[in-house]
Amino acid sequence: MQIAERMVGDVAIVSLTGDITLSKGGDVLLKDKVQSLLQQGHLKIVLDLGGVSYVDSAGLGQLVQVYATTKNMGGAMKLLNLTKRLKDLLVLTKLLTVFEGYDTEAEAVGSFGA
Repeated sequence: MQIAERMVGDVAIVSLTGDITLSKGGDVLLKDKVQSLLQQGHLKIVLDLGGVSYVDSAGLGQLVQVYATTKNMGGAMKLLNLTKRLKDLLVLTKLLTVFEGYDTEAEAVGSFGA
């Protein structure tokens, strides 16, 4: 998995490409990136998952964990560009009720408010 990070105002956009799986280490990369952002004081995080082709159970667990970590540190995490496959998985696991998902970057960034 590859991770690219950029800032839009005070919102960190983290673009993920590849698989979020235990076997490819994607779960650890994601956790480390989010923890690094939080330690730097970036409490508004958008995960752009448009480039993610596959998420296994460990990857799904990691999404939940980084969401919880972000929330516990007073931050907020939103999801962007959910693929049909990932959206179906989140519906099936009832996690779509936990995560806020957006179709455009402008909607995701705007959802944080002022």
